Order: sequence, then structure tokens, then C-alpha cells
Amino acid sequence: MQIANKVFVVTGGGNGIGREVVLNLVNKGARVAAIDLSEKGLAETVRLAGSDDRLSTHVLDQSNREACMKLPEQVIAAHGSVDALLNIAGIIQPFVKVNELDFSAVDHVMAVNFFGVVNLTKAFLPELLKRPEACLLNVSSMGAYAPVPGQTVYGASKAAVQLFTEGLHSELMETNVQVTTVFPGAIATNISVNSGVMSEQQATEQAKAAEGKKSQFKTTPAPVAAEVIVDAVQKKSYRVFIGSDAKMMDRLRRLMPERAAKMIYDNMKSLLS
Repeated sequence: MQIANKVFVVTGGGNGIGREVVLNLVNKGARVAAIDLSEKGLAETVRLAGSDDRLSTHVLDQSNREACMKLPEQVIAAHGSVDALLNIAGIIQPFVKVNELDFSAVDHVMAVNFFGVVNLTKAFLPELLKRPEACLLNVSSMGAYAPVPGQTVYGASKAAVQLFTEGLHSELMETNVQVTTVFPGAIATNISVNSGVMSEQQATEQAKAAEGKKSQFKTTPAPVAAEVIVDAVQKKSYRVFIGSDAKMMDRLRRLMPERAAKMIYDNMKSLLS
């Protein structure tokens, strides 16, 4: 799919990977509707984009189904049409075991990560089907197939996104809509703070504690992740892995799933303390 002059809806556009995807697309000549819960984050994205008139911003809680269903009308009013929906926004859970996790946190993670994707897909898919060429891309996670201790519900939400997206791919094979699933590994973003599970100070302290384990906690820069995502749109990829960790764990869990789980546990169990 060509990027220039197409209209993209990008969730999570106020920070992290989503912001970098927005900037990447605008730089390649696309029109973009950036979606985020944070008005402040979206304003920063606009600043970084140079107040480009091809960029519109929309404050939205994607767990709010009614608000999601109204969004296509707003985007079309701003840009005239919609050619692609990139569901990038997501949150993690508090770093605790399921036995210690409040039901409110379970509900919140599923509402944002899974039902938010469902809500926006249902809202925009009728519009995408009208276009001569369209794209629906959903970001899952390495956590969907490589269980991280203290992120079990997060992983479950992303596994649901994977199967939902692959099911959509099968349903839309004979249409004009390409469907892509993305599996990022560890990406250098501020997701812990943006998810509300850590303060800025706690995130800084955790980063310092992990400095001596850089070989175990390799991260991919967010701009690199964004380039991989945009490239996947251009190539009409079915499935994309971001980072050597995501690729390696995908291979290992297919060959030795229990060993893969033990490896992740050994490397990540410190997050629970």
C-alpha cells in the first residue's frame, strides 16, 4: 500500500510507538488522524510534526464504545476519507501476579487492549471496505506468545488481539483490506508511566536497576519500531516481529515452549520484586 496522500488513523499517537508512526507517516506524505487519551501528548506530537496541516488530533478513550463509533465521522470531516486504521495504543498491567491483581485492573487492561481494538475496528471497517485499497493493522505483543511473570492479563489481552486480527485476515481475504498483525518485543517507550502502573521516579529507578542486565533487556528504539510498522503497511505483510527478542522467542517457543517460558521467567522475575 502506498503511503503518500492516504489517510491513516493511528491510535496511541500521543506517545511511544504510536507517536513515532504518526511522525513517520506525515514525513512520507500521508494525512493522519492521531488518536490518544492524552491531549497533552497529542499536542507534543503536533509540535514535533511542525504543526503540519495534514495532521489532526482526536482525544479518545478507546474503551468507550459510543465515542469510538462517532470517530469515523470526525476523521472524515477532517480528511475526507479513511484508508487505514493502525491500532497501536495499549497499556500494561501492574507488575503483580494474577492472585494479587484487582479485578478492576483486569477489566481495564482488557477494555483498552482488546475491546478498544474491537471497538475501533467495528467503527472503521465499513469505511475501509469502501476504499479501493485499505489497511487494518493491529499491534499485539511478544507477550502474546512468551509469558512474562506479572504481565499475565496483559499477555492474554494481546493474545486476544492476535487471534482477532488473524480471524479478520481470513474474513477479509477476498476484499480490498489488507490485515497485518505486529508483535513488538521490548521497545524503548514510557509505557509503564503511560499505563499508570509506575511513577516517573519508579520507572527511572527500574531502568537504573536494569543497566547491569543490558544483554537480557535489549530494547528497540521507538522510531525503529515505527519504521518496521510503516514498512509492513507498504509491503502488505501478514505478520511482523519487531526486535531480535521477539523473533528469537517466537522461534524458541515453537521448538521448546517450556524452555522459552523458563528463560523469560529467569530474565524478568525481578520485575515482581
